Amino acid sequence: MFKKILIANRGEIACRVIKSARKMGIATVAVYSDADRDAVHVEMADEAVHIGPAAASESYLVPEKIIAACKETGAEAVHPGYGFLSERASFCEELEKQGIIFIGPKPRAIIAMGDKIESKKFANEAKVSTVPGSPDVIIDVAHAERIAGEIGYPVMIKASAGGGGKGMRIAWNKAEVRDGFERATSEARNSFGDDRIFIEKFIVDPRHIEIQVLADSFGNCIYLGERECSVQRRNQKVVEEAPSPFLDEATRKAMGEQAVALSKAVDYQSAGTVEFIVDKDRNFYFLEMNTRLQVEHPVTELITGIDLVEQMIRIAAGEKLAIKQNEVKLNGWAVESRLYAEDPYRNFLPSIGRLTRYRPPLEGPVGKAVIRNDTGVTEGSEISMFYDPMVAKLCTWAPTRLEAVDAMADALDNFVVDGIEHNIPFLAALMQHPRWREGRLSTAFIAEEFPDGFQPISPTVDDLDVLAAIGLSAELVRKERLDRLGDRLRPHSGRIHAEWEVRIGDDYVPVIIRSSAAKPPVKLELSLRGGDFVTVRSDWRPGEAVWDGYVNERPVKAQLRPVSNGMRIDWKGMSVIAHPMQKHVAALEKLMPVKIPPDTSKLLLCPMPGLLVSVNVSAGQEVKAGETLAIVEAMKMENVLRAERDLTVSVINAKQGDSLAVDAVIMEFD
Repeated sequence: MFKKILIANRGEIACRVIKSARKMGIATVAVYSDADRDAVHVEMADEAVHIGPAAASESYLVPEKIIAACKETGAEAVHPGYGFLSERASFCEELEKQGIIFIGPKPRAIIAMGDKIESKKFANEAKVSTVPGSPDVIIDVAHAERIAGEIGYPVMIKASAGGGGKGMRIAWNKAEVRDGFERATSEARNSFGDDRIFIEKFIVDPRHIEIQVLADSFGNCIYLGERECSVQRRNQKVVEEAPSPFLDEATRKAMGEQAVALSKAVDYQSAGTVEFIVDKDRNFYFLEMNTRLQVEHPVTELITGIDLVEQMIRIAAGEKLAIKQNEVKLNGWAVESRLYAEDPYRNFLPSIGRLTRYRPPLEGPVGKAVIRNDTGVTEGSEISMFYDPMVAKLCTWAPTRLEAVDAMADALDNFVVDGIEHNIPFLAALMQHPRWREGRLSTAFIAEEFPDGFQPISPTVDDLDVLAAIGLSAELVRKERLDRLGDRLRPHSGRIHAEWEVRIGDDYVPVIIRSSAAKPPVKLELSLRGGDFVTVRSDWRPGEAVWDGYVNERPVKAQLRPVSNGMRIDWKGMSVIAHPMQKHVAALEKLMPVKIPPDTSKLLLCPMPGLLVSVNVSAGQEVKAGETLAIVEAMKMENVLRAERDLTVSVINAKQGDSLAVDAVIMEFD
């Protein structure tokens, strides 16, 4: 077994590999760029080596720097994680020349499966069912249009070396093929240094289901069940689960056997994933093989009890696979939510900044469930524009699917992140969505259920009552503290008035207090909207981010953040501002005029921090609705800004190459 390994990666996956290596008694070496000097993975490792500037192309993507770090520290092997150099065969070959072991498959398998065009040819030879499409690289736009026409719309335009949803576009007509080809080519070139594109038939309403395989160098290969990865946005997975709520045992077995056949055909050695798309009739088609550890591997670990990173290390060290196919048992259900630094209320645009508060839920058993959080950040960490926007992978396991989903909902309500925008509100809302809870999924799920983007869930009347009770209890605790502080801050009578109203949006919830013990632990008896009196209990204190208590004996966890004269409350995908006030104050407030927000309809504002890749119009130009105005790149993704209506450009305020902040004015219109 190895004595020391180097992790050629960063963030949560580097931390994940270090944990398994530490458990096995193996010393670890981290590498880091300028941007990651104070990163968690650097602190966790036994040693750390600086490898260059923040840009990945000058640090994490430079094989020579990784090899030099191995020689400097005496690392015998390299675990690549995922992304970066994990699927670059030339890197593996150079490691072999230097006598360093690559913890992953051999170069031949990476070449065969890492290229989507070549992998499809191998799949056909191994009698794995495949999607109809072009077997060759697309040369130019005209070639793309011809092939798409021959296959029949809709088609998927894909980067041959792609991954993570980058370099992929769906086209429903010739115009979208032209635009999609250009965007996919550009993203592929920038992300992978390889702009080869191919086209295949797009299966309408498919499920994305993948099979995890393990194979050693002695010809042994097994599959560890499947993962359902159908909840995606812009071809990027958002929520995964294992097993799939859709597969039956016969389909699972057939998919697993085909995944093993393909792995054996390329002499695969390590952990790998064979991805399929599955139609409504459970017909499945090979999509690609990822010759590395997948982001979503924790859900497989949770239902099988098998540490995939440990198995990768043992296989690379020349050990024989100790697990047989008939020993693989799927136990319970696991769900993974990817926490991204992105703004769900602004079409999920990337967000950067420093984590001023980062309080994930505690890991370990919680009732019947188990919570796991794979992360590479801590409070004070910086989310940089140079790397992927993933902050953490929150996982829950439970005996049944709905129990795992409910555990995830509670864990998300208990996950506090401040300093950046993030997608926890969207994930929390998703856990309440009837279609998700019923398991009626497809890769079009988000586009179909949130066609106009995501907005906070609108509270029902019952929800408003719970939110009002939380908001009022927090206000009474605050007032009780002021009473104890007394004249040191300001005079306070200490008297709790009986009649209140809590404004939430345009709703005023009348509340009558019968009895109160406002000093934590708080216990109140309230009547909401003139109904029966209910009890509200909580140990919450001012400054705490999570209100954990009971409303009418219903357990509730909600996040509280103080705002002017109230509290912002985030709960199960709802985000509201609660303003508790005495009844006479509410009567006066209802007479106040409503403030009208400023008009920004004549401005093109930068929707995220990023690099202005291009300005596609000029001053004085007349533009039609839908035409491209500018392109902004952030976190390795290009975002096309289009005209929402016919207009005339009056002033261009930014130029190509500018680094822009959120809401920076790019151009003005007449």
